Amino acid sequence: MDVAPTVTIFDQRNYTFGNKAPQHEKDASIQDRMARMEKNYKQLGMRRTVEGVVLVHDHGHPHVLLLQIANSFYKLPGGRLRPGEGDAEGLIRKMHNRLSSTIKEFQVKWEIGPLIGTWWRPEFDSVLFPYVPAHVTRPKERRAMYIVTMPKSAVLLAPKNMRLLAVPLFELFDNAPRYGTAISSIPALLSRLNINCASGFVDN
Repeated sequence: MDVAPTVTIFDQRNYTFGNKAPQHEKDASIQDRMARMEKNYKQLGMRRTVEGVVLVHDHGHPHVLLLQIANSFYKLPGGRLRPGEGDAEGLIRKMHNRLSSTIKEFQVKWEIGPLIGTWWRPEFDSVLFPYVPAHVTRPKERRAMYIVTMPKSAVLLAPKNMRLLAVPLFELFDNAPRYGTAISSIPALLSRLNINCASGFVDN
């Protein structure tokens, strides 16, 4: 019998949360985003997106770090890969861009863990599937979710126009109306892992 991979996470109090220069969204609406995706698809082909599932715990219950935009939209840190860029390489770049200091010596030492889920966008709309539907031969986007781990303590800096939140699994579970299909599936996807909530508080 295979043994579930173990992921060790630390107390959220070990981390210092701050802000850095804002990173404004390229699109004013979902419709604008889909129009830009369609334009890029014609030039570059299927969009390849990577996202990091970063976990901390509060009193032994895992929480997922999410970025909140405009009080109603939530997303995982990550983004589109460059042409020819690998998943791990691109995700580390995106994690630094979203949550690390711009000063190299203070940047978080991210480690890319297991792939926990892949979502597919068949058309230029907001609908995602955890598989490629049988009738779809040319999906428009692939979104890969990876576990991303951090050291026991670190400084996390979110763009000023976003809020970095630690959201408990019980809040995410089966809550697609608030967090979307992909993010609300994270508690179920994590069930295949052995999550070790390490004790110990580091006073930053």
